[in-house]
Amino acid sequence: MHAIFEEAGKFLGGRILSEAESSAQIELESGKRVKAKLPHIVLRFEQPTPAQLLAGAQQESGQIDLDLAWEFASEEEFGFADLAREYYGNSCTLTQTAAMLLRLHEAPHYFRRSGKGRFRRADAEVLRLALAAIEKKKQVQLKIDRWTEQLIQGTCPDEIRSLIFKVLFKPDKNSAEYKSVVQAARASQRAPLDLLQRAGAIGSAYEFHWQRFLFDNFPKGTDFPAIIPPQVGMDLPLSEATAYSIDDSETTEIDDALSVQGLGTGTVTLGIHIAAPGLAVTPGDAIDTLGRQRLSTVYMPGHKITMLPDDVVQGYTLAEGQACPAVSLYVRMREQGFEILDHQTRLERVTIGANLRHDQLDTGVTPEWLQNPDTPWAGNGPEPAMPRCAMAWLWRLTTHLKQAREQVRGKPENFSRPDYTFRLIDKSTAAPTGEERVEIGVRRRGAPLDLIVAEAMILANSTWGQWMSTLGVPAIYRSQASLAPGVKVRMGTKALPHAGIGVPSYAWSTSPLRRYTDLVNQWQIIACARHGATAALAAPFQPKSAELFSIISSFETAYSAYNGHQSQMERFWTLRYLRQHDIGTLDATVIKAWPDQPAVVRADTLPLVLSVTAAGLQRGQRVRLQLGEIDDIGLDISATVLELLGDDQTLSTESIEESEADLTAAGPISVDMDLTAAEPTATDDDAA
Repeated sequence: MHAIFEEAGKFLGGRILSEAESSAQIELESGKRVKAKLPHIVLRFEQPTPAQLLAGAQQESGQIDLDLAWEFASEEEFGFADLAREYYGNSCTLTQTAAMLLRLHEAPHYFRRSGKGRFRRADAEVLRLALAAIEKKKQVQLKIDRWTEQLIQGTCPDEIRSLIFKVLFKPDKNSAEYKSVVQAARASQRAPLDLLQRAGAIGSAYEFHWQRFLFDNFPKGTDFPAIIPPQVGMDLPLSEATAYSIDDSETTEIDDALSVQGLGTGTVTLGIHIAAPGLAVTPGDAIDTLGRQRLSTVYMPGHKITMLPDDVVQGYTLAEGQACPAVSLYVRMREQGFEILDHQTRLERVTIGANLRHDQLDTGVTPEWLQNPDTPWAGNGPEPAMPRCAMAWLWRLTTHLKQAREQVRGKPENFSRPDYTFRLIDKSTAAPTGEERVEIGVRRRGAPLDLIVAEAMILANSTWGQWMSTLGVPAIYRSQASLAPGVKVRMGTKALPHAGIGVPSYAWSTSPLRRYTDLVNQWQIIACARHGATAALAAPFQPKSAELFSIISSFETAYSAYNGHQSQMERFWTLRYLRQHDIGTLDATVIKAWPDQPAVVRADTLPLVLSVTAAGLQRGQRVRLQLGEIDDIGLDISATVLELLGDDQTLSTESIEESEADLTAAGPISVDMDLTAAEPTATDDDAA
């Protein structure tokens, strides 16, 4: 005797060897013996063999019309053999009976199971909806197959092109567009990004990077709603000081300015004046909401996305020739020796004498010009409006402050690497198109004007941080426990030391038009200036404020993404520079080397870090590279070593860590399809 029985949702056949009260031992055609429960045996027969019966039934089941079978089926529970007799008539064969079993089992939308070999027919409405869903799924699969073939043939369907960034970076993995790309990538054995690029889905490399950044960070666009900035009350007292800002020519958000009073009296008052949107904008209002959504201005070569609308910025920026509202820190100190006597914070209006610009002054404001009154002016523009004696004193103060910090820090700061500047030529639109010619210039870090501003801002951020902590007013701080490798800069609400800068505490407070954390801290500083010892009760953010921690978390995420995009765009324009100037070779320095892995090198005269495969390279060696193919989408370039040029053993640990950070921040572009590497991670940078 043979039997057909069900096991794990499948039908098997074999010869019955023995039967017990509740089970039977059955020998399969393979010779394997299994135990089957008696209720699981749905068909018993003598001839033909189980294999022959199942093969014939499988072939016959495809001929059964499910709609007709559904019509014949009883509205009550029924067995498959009963329906087979209704469908085929009294001459129904064993093969036809088995065929009906298989057909019913594979059509749950027509017949739902009620037990082993028992079924009920589906309700008419349920069946209608199920058939509609099956037909829809069939059409979707046909569409997927059609799109897959088009992609393999090198054509991108419009439906996929319109969702290119969603498909690549935030896909709905059940969507037809996503499935088509994955299916085509596997069939063609290409990475999804390469597949879409070859299919013409990505017309402009620059537009790809730009739109991808917007998709990730500004899905609703970068436009601001119409808003009228509230005015700061003009009853603020007018300072006796005249202040001067120092920024790049492209800077429109002028946050800070400096003043010097009392030269020649033995006691000098340094004024650090910060734009004061916090005197008009209040937590929770419309402008605060905009700032909290963006959290920082986004910078990139030839373009920026401001944190606040331009009308708001212009309402509070420290524009030359005007008496502008400011939060001012006055630090009184000895003219010689620079011993700090006291400090005071005032809410006031300060007259801005001029907005000085680095690119016009850096070549002329040199240590020699500052230290020797007889040194003639040699800058790109006219001599700075700020009195030379004030700038010379600021330079001496800067040197003193820097040396004092370096003593706390335990080692001097490294300014061996240059700052590179990017200038796009003939840019005809507000945002670049990627086709502009690019000029890459060098502004060496540690230039006098850089250091003057940096040291003044460090002094303000540290002084205000300590002051708020003394008054029990919480703020947003940046801290670093030590300079040991791997110890990162952290953000928190406690006034902890910042080992990297060499100060007891550091609260970003000097860029409230560009960073939301600085605006938050400015509100806290204003409360301190107005209420003194009772400021902790009046400050907008109270101790242990959960909102402060939420702001920190959001800011770190956004700031990391913005820095990563800036690094990638600088790398994009550097690669464009190589192509535009037909540069085929570069001299570089090895900054990291491993025995069995590609070495990491940094170009000597361009902001470019890349990897090369060459045996025996050592850290500090200088090499000449032969550049290969440039990938504007992947932001990658191949290179081989032509020759060794010698060693440069002056590489510092900081310089190497910065270079490695450059490589990480501008790493290869990846997509969320489990077919490429993980996303690049932007690095943390404390810019004063």
